Amino acid sequence: MKHCQRTCRWAALLLAAAFLFACASARDSTVDAKKSGNFPCVAADRLEQEIAPEASLEGLSCSMKPWAGAETLHIQVAVKNVSDTPQRYRVNIFLDNGKAVGGLIPRKTKNGLVEPGAAASFVYPVQGMPRRPGSMLLKITTVSP
Repeated sequence: MKHCQRTCRWAALLLAAAFLFACASARDSTVDAKKSGNFPCVAADRLEQEIAPEASLEGLSCSMKPWAGAETLHIQVAVKNVSDTPQRYRVNIFLDNGKAVGGLIPRKTKNGLVEPGAAASFVYPVQGMPRRPGSMLLKITTVSP
């Protein structure tokens, strides 16, 4: 009887160790990127861009930060005004899993628009997204002030 109990305990211990090993092996690569800060959101061939002629994409990076009590993907978009008039931009980001985020740059026009030659950025948290996306569509359009 004691032999059976000892065998069951060892089997349970081995199963628990195998489960922990499987969980550690399956973790996403963004855990390592989280330690170093910003990382590329997707590979260049997995990023589709639709950018207005008045804008230039100056930066696109991701990071993992706390949001609503959980580690969440944050996408930072930097846009430069390449036109000769002040602009306001609408940013839309569509991810491969059906999630989407976006907003306006600048968010509020109280301090003015993005001046010619100047750049502005904003960070968009993607709620419920604990990992990096597989692919992304980035749309940047102009908005009438």
